[in-house]
Amino acid sequence: MPTQSLRIPTPDGHADAFAAFPDDGERHPGVLMYPDGFGIRPVLREMARELAGHGYSVLVPNPFYRHGPAPVLDLPGHIGEEARPAIFARLMPMIEAHTTDRILRDADACLEFLTGRPEVAPGPVAVTGYCIGGLLATHTAAAHPGRVAALAAFHAPVGAAGPDSLHRLTARAHFGHAETDLTPGALAELNRTLDAAGIEYTSEIYPGTVHGFTMADTDAFDAAALRRHWESLLALLDRAF
Repeated sequence: MPTQSLRIPTPDGHADAFAAFPDDGERHPGVLMYPDGFGIRPVLREMARELAGHGYSVLVPNPFYRHGPAPVLDLPGHIGEEARPAIFARLMPMIEAHTTDRILRDADACLEFLTGRPEVAPGPVAVTGYCIGGLLATHTAAAHPGRVAALAAFHAPVGAAGPDSLHRLTARAHFGHAETDLTPGALAELNRTLDAAGIEYTSEIYPGTVHGFTMADTDAFDAAALRRHWESLLALLDRAF
């Protein structure tokens, strides 16, 4: 399967990125895949390759390129509870500095880059993301209703996008929440906001999961939930394309 390390021109410099494409030489629907806060690393590259194997041209940008190329942080091969406090002490200032203005500038640049690739079919693309990446995906879809046909976010603080952004969504969407990330009441409130947007969506708690359940290199990993994630994501993309 063809993979590449790429550099995306943005107003603030060049964002490094990983890309994976189907190996048939044809053009396929583009998917912008935002990583979780830990960034581009082997598990994200494998997920991009998995999605490309289903017939999509996948681009994974480094959201924190302003702080350096990925890996921006030194990460252990397995991110356990003992390692998290030190990692988050360095990660949180980067997340806090990643303002909505930055998110939207980068979204413009990433979509322009993705849709200009020769491996990507003409027409709308999809965006997906994990943890903070799910919030970035939501902002991207809200800001580009004509260019984004599908949105998926997993164990993501989707509500932090705010009602104004959520009301602008037009893409088909799937939100897979960790059980520890929001209460049933918070889920109902989020879903009322999505109902008001008038979009086709599913928004559900994956039972028994904790934040980060898709990431196989963390203690949060849940193999059954990851399979459910793939089933939901692929079904969404099949409907959109």
